[in-house]
Amino acid sequence: MKWVVTLVVFLLASYLTVAFNWTYSDGNRAGYIQKFSTKGWVCKTHEGELAMTTVPGVAPLLWGFTVWDDRVADDLSRAMGKRVILHYKEYRYLPTTCFGETTYFVDRVEIQE
Repeated sequence: MKWVVTLVVFLLASYLTVAFNWTYSDGNRAGYIQKFSTKGWVCKTHEGELAMTTVPGVAPLLWGFTVWDDRVADDLSRAMGKRVILHYKEYRYLPTTCFGETTYFVDRVEIQE
């Protein structure tokens, strides 16, 4: 019985190691921060929406994202209303929403003047 528990713990740790170290994609998105807040009952995460506009007069496309780093969250809060470029990594198949409500995790923000 003890080896079964050890095997399950090892498999779970291996799965989480793979899920957090290999990204499905990474890239940049540009637009205006439309919404940014901290959410969650137990696991607090920073969640936001980026309004991406390409042509004036066309409805913006909304893109949801999550931020893990408090420093990046502070930068995003100060960038409300300004055009920004967000660098993100996409992690798929994370086990719970405790890590974030989206699969896109922003790790860097650049403010365009």
